Amino acid sequence: MYLKVCGMHHNVTEVAVLEPDFLGFIFWEPSKRYFEGEIPPLAVTTKKVGVFVDAPIKEVVKKVQEFSLQMVQLHGKESPEYCGMLQNALWAADLPTELKYSRKKNWTNYDELKTSPQLIKVFAVGEDFDFSTLQAFEAFCDFFMFDTKGKLPGGNGYAFNWKLLKDYPSEKPFFLSGGIGPEDIDKLKEFLNSEASRHCYAIDVNSRFETSPGLKDTEKLKKFIKEFNGN
Repeated sequence: MYLKVCGMHHNVTEVAVLEPDFLGFIFWEPSKRYFEGEIPPLAVTTKKVGVFVDAPIKEVVKKVQEFSLQMVQLHGKESPEYCGMLQNALWAADLPTELKYSRKKNWTNYDELKTSPQLIKVFAVGEDFDFSTLQAFEAFCDFFMFDTKGKLPGGNGYAFNWKLLKDYPSEKPFFLSGGIGPEDIDKLKEFLNSEASRHCYAIDVNSRFETSPGLKDTEKLKKFIKEFNGN
């Protein structure tokens, strides 16, 4: 199981030392965690994820090039058509070879030789979430992410009912997000031992590990990572 720390801003270097599998950088200006500046060197095992909310495709491609983003997370109301157009734009863009990933035939219906940064499409989950809406995105996204339905596109600080994922109809790997905090280790372990987690790929944490927006509590993260890994 992989771990993503999102909303990076003030103390990237200190968090990077902990070597999480993914670090998320938000490129949505209204966010209190909007990222500007330079991303410091990261461990080769830590992937850079750019988070966007209904951004123009040209803007996403520009940020991918500028920050050498290895994954793109779409956190708005992006349509399947948008995802397809973005994928095509990323394929056509001038990107370093290390940013490109071969696709697996069982994940998409694209030619496995085509490559581009991977796409994560986020869905806000409430009790009335309709999982059938995922089908239209299957061909264009490498991962799904399930977050809490709230006022903001992420960072709301509370979890949704993970038992809803027992109805997950896809084999697409997904990230679990939404208000996961330091005290949720036992709850997480219970979920990861349940049928609902069979396609869970990674856990995404953010606001519950902060002392202020974008400033991560590295001691809480260090303890969480240790317990998460069973050490």
